[in-house]
Amino acid sequence: MQEKNYYNEIKEKLLKDESYSKIKDYSKERHRVMTYFQVGKILSEAGKHYGEDIIGNYSEKLIIDVDKKFNKRTLFRMRQFYEIFSNEKVSTMSTQLTWSHYTELLSIKDITERNYYLNRCINQPISIKQLRKLKMEKEYERLPEETK
Repeated sequence: MQEKNYYNEIKEKLLKDESYSKIKDYSKERHRVMTYFQVGKILSEAGKHYGEDIIGNYSEKLIIDVDKKFNKRTLFRMRQFYEIFSNEKVSTMSTQLTWSHYTELLSIKDITERNYYLNRCINQPISIKQLRKLKMEKEYERLPEETK
């Protein structure tokens, strides 16, 4: 039985996304979000076989082979993104939010609070700058309990 090569699969997806990102249209960000979701899924699966340091090992190689932006932190966020949003309809959400929105949402540990800001972003489209401001002003925490 041949062992699956997770690294090459991840590298291929990221290289395709890098070339796709040269396209100047609205689908560019949607494609990035979907690629990062798929990479997160692969990283999650690879971690089950090879352990937690798989992200460190892969990031060292991807920095050289693809781009320096694919460091440990970025790969960790991709895996976290997949693990948090794997039950959601990411293909639908990806048309509405950018990767920057998702990385901002990933920093919120409380699920209810994260879902509040997620729905806020989707239902009343806001920029990443506006999202950061709402978080900094603790909009969620100021809501009455019955609204939460």
